[in-house]
Amino acid sequence: MALNAIIIFLAYLLGSIPSGLIVGKVFYGKDIREHGSGNLGGTNTFRTLGVKAGMAVSIADVLKGTLAASLPLLLDADIHTLLVGIFAVIGHMYPIFAGFRGGKAVATSGGVLLAYAPVLFLFMLIFFFISLYITKYVSLSSILTGIAAFIYSLFTRDLPLILVVAVLATFVIYRHRANIKRIRNKTEPKIKWL
Repeated sequence: MALNAIIIFLAYLLGSIPSGLIVGKVFYGKDIREHGSGNLGGTNTFRTLGVKAGMAVSIADVLKGTLAASLPLLLDADIHTLLVGIFAVIGHMYPIFAGFRGGKAVATSGGVLLAYAPVLFLFMLIFFFISLYITKYVSLSSILTGIAAFIYSLFTRDLPLILVVAVLATFVIYRHRANIKRIRNKTEPKIKWL
């Protein structure tokens, strides 16, 4: 039990690493929370700092989810990978290292699922970019990908996966509340590079 508690705490700390804040301050001298949407995730990094920074932050956010979800295997603990992963995503959304103002759960959720169900992760990646090509909205594509991942999970008959994907999709939708309003008002920015 003590080891499980330590793993959950470590997962939260890993999730709390503010990739966007680190990349922005160290390499660009900018706090991305003061620019664009004010969000610490990959999308605002792309908008604020460019493609290289956006890619670096997105990959880092995915990998911290993957690493956190892999802790039970690495430390030989009797706790489910996906349960641990949820705490990494909570850390990403509410990071202790960045005043509890974090990202929108998309990349880190993907990283958690990469550790447990890589085929689902690949499906999500393909679905996201197809949706992005069609809609030009990162936020809407993120929400639709969460919903599609949940539908996909239903066919696996893997109850822990179904439950956790439902939780992660709920996180993603909840964190995009303001974006949903902007889409309805037709004020949400569209991407121009795809």
